[in-house]
Amino acid sequence: MRFKGLDLNLLLALDVLLDEKSVSRSAERLHISQPAMSAALRRLREYFNDPILKQHGKRMVSTPHALIIRQELKVVLASVEALISKTAFFDPATTSRKFTITASDYLAQVIFVPLIRNLRNLAPNIQLEIVPPADSTHELLSQGSIDLVILPEQMISDEFPSELLFEDRFVIVGCQSNPIFQQAMTEEAFYTSGHVVVKLGNRRPISVSDQQLEARKKSRDTDILISSFLLAPEMVVGTDRLTVMHERLANIFATRVPIVTAPLPFSFPSIKEHVQVHSARSNDPGIQYILQKIKEAAITKTNPNT
Repeated sequence: MRFKGLDLNLLLALDVLLDEKSVSRSAERLHISQPAMSAALRRLREYFNDPILKQHGKRMVSTPHALIIRQELKVVLASVEALISKTAFFDPATTSRKFTITASDYLAQVIFVPLIRNLRNLAPNIQLEIVPPADSTHELLSQGSIDLVILPEQMISDEFPSELLFEDRFVIVGCQSNPIFQQAMTEEAFYTSGHVVVKLGNRRPISVSDQQLEARKKSRDTDILISSFLLAPEMVVGTDRLTVMHERLANIFATRVPIVTAPLPFSFPSIKEHVQVHSARSNDPGIQYILQKIKEAAITKTNPNT
């Protein structure tokens, strides 16, 4: 099919080429031969009267014109996908549709582990891809590469509406043998202990809980930095270190490793997890279905024995 002289199939090829900046990788991603991909690039260059990709040393780089049209192309493809989804019949019992969702490993454990068990009977062929939050999350949501985003209130995008999914409070977690837990936790004891801190990315280098602790302007010995909430409980076992983590996640790990929890000895805000969907896809029946199942899982307190 052509529109104003352009084969619309080339738009997908252009999108992949600008992502990969490699003819061979683009061909592999689209499951076509490398000569066919080279032919697509040649036709795109002819239509736009622009090289699209230029050789720079051992790699290819996008031309200024390609960079300009890239964002508009992402919007166009996302709108097309949204249109197709709205007109398609969605049956959870038979669908094999894939949903890409941004969620932390904390959410993967407390929400998606029980959700996947539930979907095994309701939607046995559904596919879920859970990707961790990254510096590019909001851009990917805007482009339609991500269907749903679940993030703390402090990290959500202003570009799309958001909905509160659930709240969780933070607790102190440490090893069962740590003598600090033999009496009520004090602020002094908390701050004089070593701490395990979760580091998430470059723009937001520490977790929400640790951001809030940093805001208190009190010095801590943060000698262990890790990239996953799921590692934090293991890191305090056999040590006198502490970590601050979500209560729901801590309760799950308390059944697996020798840890105990204690309330923070000072006022500390809870975490509010919000969900966001691209506005153009808010009426997508498939996304609405999976969102409803996520909500059901979120309001059900996780039973660590199930």
